[in-house]
Order: sequence, then C-alpha cells, then structure tokens
Amino acid sequence: MKQMQWIVLLLLLLFINSVEMLTQARRKKQVSPTLFENCTGCVMCSEDNGCISCQQRLFLLIWRDGIRQYGACVHACPPGYFGVRGQEVNRCIKCRSPSCDSCFSKDFCMKCKEQFYLHKGKCFSTCPPDTMAQPNTQECLSKPEKCEMGPWGHWSPCTNQGRTCGCRWGSATRIREAIKNSKEEMETCPTQSESRKCRMKKHCPGEKKGNKRKEKREKKQRKKKKLDALMVT
Repeated sequence: MKQMQWIVLLLLLLFINSVEMLTQARRKKQVSPTLFENCTGCVMCSEDNGCISCQQRLFLLIWRDGIRQYGACVHACPPGYFGVRGQEVNRCIKCRSPSCDSCFSKDFCMKCKEQFYLHKGKCFSTCPPDTMAQPNTQECLSKPEKCEMGPWGHWSPCTNQGRTCGCRWGSATRIREAIKNSKEEMETCPTQSESRKCRMKKHCPGEKKGNKRKEKREKKQRKKKKLDALMVT
C-alpha cells in the first residue's frame, strides 16, 4: 500500500514539474505587450533583448544600454545610422562620426548635425581653408577662383589732389562689380577699379588770365632778385 502511495506521489511531482516547464516555455515565446511595440515586424523575439531577426524589407536596429543590448525592427534607420541590406538580415549601422546626422557609409557623412558643416563626407565645426560656410545647406563650399564681373562703369571726372581744374594733368578712375547672387559671393568677390592719366583744364572757370600772367611775371622777378643778391655777395 505504501509503495502505491509513493508511486502516485512521484507521478504527481513529475506532472507538476512538466506543467511548470511548459509554462516557462510559453512565457519565453510570449513577449511583454509593452516591449518594443509587441515586437512588431520581428521574426524572432526575446523578452530580454527584443528583436533578434526581422521580416523581409525591415532593418534590424541594435543599440546598447549599459551592458544590455536591445533590438528593434524599423522601416527606416534613425538619424546617425545608415541601412545595409543583406541576404540574411538588413541592418542599421551607426555612423562613425558623432557629429554626423545621416551617412552613406561609416566614414562618409551626407548630412551633419546642427552647428556643423559638411565637406567631402566629413563634418567640421569651422570650414577648412579655401572654403566658405553656407548656413542654408550646412555645407563648406569652395571659394570661386574667378568672379564673374559686370561691365565697367563710367570714368570719373579728371582730378588732381581733389581739384578738377588749375593743373595740366590729372587722373580718372572707373570701377566694376562682380555679379553677386549671394552674400557669400559678395564677401569673396571684391570690386575692381582702374585709373588713367587725363588732361585737365589749366584755368578754372572765372579765373582771369591776366592775373595769372602777372603772378608768373612777379615770380620770375623774385627769382631774378634772389640770383642778383647771391652774385653780389
């Protein structure tokens, strides 16, 4: 009789143990309803680590939080990542540069984060030499080697030390400006100017020629007196 009781007790323990194992197995297959949006798009999922593999066309995004690793399936990779499609799995891979917002590959950035400028696939806080920053597109553009210049303007009046008459020769200038389409071009394309020698009006309007001749005559006389005085001494 006691032997039968032991057998029944043993069978009962085996039954309870098998029920617990089945319950644990079901729990492993089921994921918390709030974890990664119910593992939407996942082919394989884990309670501890989220998505392990994704449905076709979706990307597997993996990130770390301390020592734990999490996975989720996304239609498009988030900022700072780029998508790589493979035969077995499509992955989101993180851009190498922390200042990169969108990249084509690990080392080739296509868009930088705010306060950074893009130049040849890299992000810079200040643009390299021979380039200029374009805030609208957050890019570093090469400075133009040659500026497209407009036509020359009219020659200025002929002057000499600010006077427009009373001298025989003077100079005139004219300028031309670059065809500027943006603020950056205005800063890098200076205005050009050129000058030429020109003949001025020797006598200013209203000036009497007789007075001019008298001044010359008196000047000559003064010079002559000085020479005579030097010869006497």
